[in-house]
Amino acid sequence: MSAILLAVCAHLAALLIAPPLLLGIIAKTKAAFGGRKGPPVLQLYHDLFKLMGKGAVYSRTTTWMFRLGPVLSLSAVLLAGLLVPLVRASPFSFTGDAILFAYLLGLSRFVTAAAALDAGSSFEGMGASREVAFASFAEPALILAVAALARAKGGFTLSVMFSGGIWSSFGAGLVLIVGSLFLVLLAENSRIPVDDPATHLELTMIHEVMVLDHSGPDLAFILYGSSVKLLLWSSLLVRLILPVAPGAGGWVIWGLGVAAVAVIVGVVESSMARLRLLRVPQLLVAAVCAAAFAVMLTLK
Repeated sequence: MSAILLAVCAHLAALLIAPPLLLGIIAKTKAAFGGRKGPPVLQLYHDLFKLMGKGAVYSRTTTWMFRLGPVLSLSAVLLAGLLVPLVRASPFSFTGDAILFAYLLGLSRFVTAAAALDAGSSFEGMGASREVAFASFAEPALILAVAALARAKGGFTLSVMFSGGIWSSFGAGLVLIVGSLFLVLLAENSRIPVDDPATHLELTMIHEVMVLDHSGPDLAFILYGSSVKLLLWSSLLVRLILPVAPGAGGWVIWGLGVAAVAVIVGVVESSMARLRLLRVPQLLVAAVCAAAFAVMLTLK
């Protein structure tokens, strides 16, 4: 029982402490490609601490939904983190938990978009509509990838589906699933080529324009929730690709794996430009097609 409790505590510690580090690694990677020193890897920790000490400003036109959005969004993402296996099986693993995982991420997106619409800004409404439109392409890719893994692994829990060990029997399908989920990772976390988190041009912003009116602790919740979501998607990819076994060695492999995913994201953002908005659905349809082909391979 003590071993199980220790594993749960390690899962919670990694889930709560590690996420901001990934965004710091991405920023450092992009700075290295640009020949700059860049911000410290731990910069987001400082930003979050600073934002938590500030007050929040609310417009008189907003309602309770605007204040509830950041809190509920972060809560949904953290609950989803309890379903994702990091090194050992997830603390709350049950048949069909993949569906709940998708619903929790959808809930986080819904309340963020609803809070943006509640502000009454035309720019935030535009960003919310784009966010929801692109999500309608990303979610089918996730569901199809989960279906392919469920059939290949013979189980319908995230801990079983994302346990690796099927390269020899399902190598081609696994390559398709990894590619599809990586594109979904870029879309879900508003990274280039889907969105540019560093842009300040409102006409081209998607996720960032939805949180323009948030400040103080609310903005901290949103930034922290975004980093947690990146950690979850990175962990799923690591669990698919690398042999992560329980124990100290497994935590080392997992840590190096999620750091490598962050570096790859930074390389992608440094080596290509953001796609035109009309091209983004085509990219996500490619992710859907890749996952669909993986499903077909499991049916042969």
